[in-house]
Formats: sequence, C-alpha cells, structure tokens
Amino acid sequence: MARSESVAAPLAVLVLLLWGVPWTHGRRSDVRIITDENWRNMLEGEWMIEFYAPWCPACQNLQPEWESFAEWGEDLEVNVAKVDVTEQPGLSGRFIITSLPTIYHCKDGEFRRYQGPRTKKDFINFISEKEWKNIEPVSSWFGPGSVLMSSMSALFQLSMWIRTCHNYFVEDLGLPIWGSYTVFALATLFSGLLLGLCMIFMADCLCPSKRRRPQPYPSKKLLLESSQPLKKVEEEQEADEEDISEEEAENKETSKDFAQSAVRQRSVGSSLATDKS
Repeated sequence: MARSESVAAPLAVLVLLLWGVPWTHGRRSDVRIITDENWRNMLEGEWMIEFYAPWCPACQNLQPEWESFAEWGEDLEVNVAKVDVTEQPGLSGRFIITSLPTIYHCKDGEFRRYQGPRTKKDFINFISEKEWKNIEPVSSWFGPGSVLMSSMSALFQLSMWIRTCHNYFVEDLGLPIWGSYTVFALATLFSGLLLGLCMIFMADCLCPSKRRRPQPYPSKKLLLESSQPLKKVEEEQEADEEDISEEEAENKETSKDFAQSAVRQRSVGSSLATDKS
C-alpha cells in the first residue's frame, strides 16, 4: 500500500506539469498581428502598434513588456498590435520605419510616434492619462493613407520582390550574379520603352495634334478671276508712272523757260546801263 502511494505521487506531479505546460506556453497572445491586408483597421478606435524584427535584440527585450501591456488592452479599451517589418515591407515603407523597435499610437486615424520609456507601467500611463494628447500628430501629407506614403509602400514592396527574384535566379536557377543583373537591366529597358509608348499613346488620345488639310489645286476660273485684279493694279501703276513722268517733263520745261527769261532780263539790264553812260 505504501509502495503504491509512493508511485502515485510522482505520477500526479507529472500529470500536473504536462497539463500546465500547454496552458502557459500555448496561451493565445493578446497582441494582434497587422499586415498589408488589415492595416486599415487601425484607422478606427485606439491602437498601440509596435514595429519590430525577430533578429533585433532591443525588440526581443521589449516583447515581454509588450505582451504584459496587451493584457491590459481590454481594460484600457486600446488595441495592442505589432508588425513584423521583415514580413511586411510595405508597412515599413508606409510608416517610414528607420529604427527598431518603433511604436506608434493611433486614435481615430491620427498617428503619433511614441518616444517615451518602454515599460508596461509607462505604456499604461500613456493611455490612461492620455499623454498622447501632448504629442503632435503626423501630418496628413505623411500619413500612412496618403498618396505619398502609398507610393513609398509600393516602392518597398517592389524592392523586396526584386530581392526575392535575385535570390531565385542565383540560388535556385544557378545564374551568376552578373547574369541576374543583366536580366534586371534588360527588364528595366523593356519596361521603360513600354512605359514611354503608353505615355505617348495617352498624350495623343488626350491632346490630339491638329492635322492640316491639303489645299485644293485652284481651277482655271479662279486663276482668271484672281489675275484680273492684278492686271488692273498693274495698269493703274503704269498710268501713275506716266503721269509722274509727264509732270517731271513739264517741270523741266518751266525751269528752262524761267532760266532763259532770267538771262534775257540780265542782258537787257546791262544794255540799258551802257546807254545811260
């Protein structure tokens, strides 16, 4: 009897340990996961978002505090979330993440960057005492939903896609590095030509050029009708030239007569002067 009790006690302890391990390690986390597909959920309500990377030591040190803070989310009426920048490069570009970990507070679509102490108590005070009101929100120009940040997100996603393709060419297909670069160079040239053709086509459709119609060859009647006023003009010019020449001739004759009369008067005057003497 004593032997059976001595065996039952260790078995009971072992069962309790096995039952408690999944309860402690398999418990569902209160931290929500944000991706490119559901990030717009943050535009409603109040959120605290952590941007982290699994390889970051500072992020690893913050995880216990962040998990403990998430347990208070329901009481504080705040959603606690995190974003893995290695899995979501688009969100990294949309929020311009330059250091890790980075924490943002969001209230009804207004984002503010948290730069205070990173402990559970400080996070709770930040929400309960509404310390976020002392922080100026991010400008709408640089908000995650703006056109500028959406384009940045697309660029980050494109860079990640290019990196994945490069690794596929080099590691899976066995291409040399210069071969992978050549493929990307040819793809860039082809896409540039295609984009240029599309832009020219769109410009021609939106702003078509005005084409000049060829002028019809003039008929004989039109030529005759148009030549008649020209002949009249030429005849009038010739008549004017003849009148001018006649006037010039008359002026020359009058000037000659005047000169002859002046000479005669001088000769008569000189003869009278000799007679008197």
